[in-house]
Amino acid sequence: MIVITGATGQLGRHVITSLLTKVPAASLAVAVRNEEKAKDFAALGVQVRYADYNQPASWDTALQGADKVLLISSSEIGQRVKQHSAVIDAAKRTGVKLLAYTSILHADTSILGLAEEHRQTEAAIQTSGVPFVMLRNGWYTENYTASIPAALSLGALYGCAGDGRISSAAREDYAEAAAVVLTSDHQAGKIYELAGDIAFTLSEFAAEISRQSGKTIPYVNLPEEAYKTALLDAGLPEFLAELLANSDTGVSKGALFDDGQQLSTLIGRQLVSWEATLLAALE
Repeated sequence: MIVITGATGQLGRHVITSLLTKVPAASLAVAVRNEEKAKDFAALGVQVRYADYNQPASWDTALQGADKVLLISSSEIGQRVKQHSAVIDAAKRTGVKLLAYTSILHADTSILGLAEEHRQTEAAIQTSGVPFVMLRNGWYTENYTASIPAALSLGALYGCAGDGRISSAAREDYAEAAAVVLTSDHQAGKIYELAGDIAFTLSEFAAEISRQSGKTIPYVNLPEEAYKTALLDAGLPEFLAELLANSDTGVSKGALFDDGQQLSTLIGRQLVSWEATLLAALE
């Protein structure tokens, strides 16, 4: 039995889709807060179990009988360690044999502000005694394609990443990696640094937007504070504007670059190119 948390999210849905090509639906379960959103999984024969990160007791039932668990990191920044701990503690109590966690690229050394909660979660997993595998995911290419409408509207792509190179990959590729790990033997103790094979700068990303859209979209590099102010002016909340600006500064210092090619090696095929993901976003 494999249990997936956060399965109705964007990454989780890709994971389930991939797993269904490898194992019977009856051997899969999703732990979700909103069971209505998982009705399509249930229709395919996947078990749907209620669990809430903020109700620790719900996880013992959700993980009952689970051999392997994929803990997809919570989207609630600032609450992640507490929420993840609820799953980790339940995994220990219920005798889970392998706990896989979607962490962040180079979590142990990353300068990104986002990395701290991942480091704390990894530490909690390692001290729990539950056999684990870390899936340290780089950025999703979709994180950048989400900015295309604004770039087209404003006539420029803004950021503070300088010439930093970004080894992003498509969500479906990270999901495939998780599915491979969950259905393979001898994964306990492994730490995967997962990232795209071909990196790009935001200047190159803007140039590709220009090429594919037919509109001239330059990349405008700003100081971090100026970029944060621009995001605030665009209506983003303070914490998110600060997070995005901090992440871009991290990019400028190499925080999202990796050339180890562990992702493509793990899934055994060529990755979806960032240009293809960009094209899909424009269609």
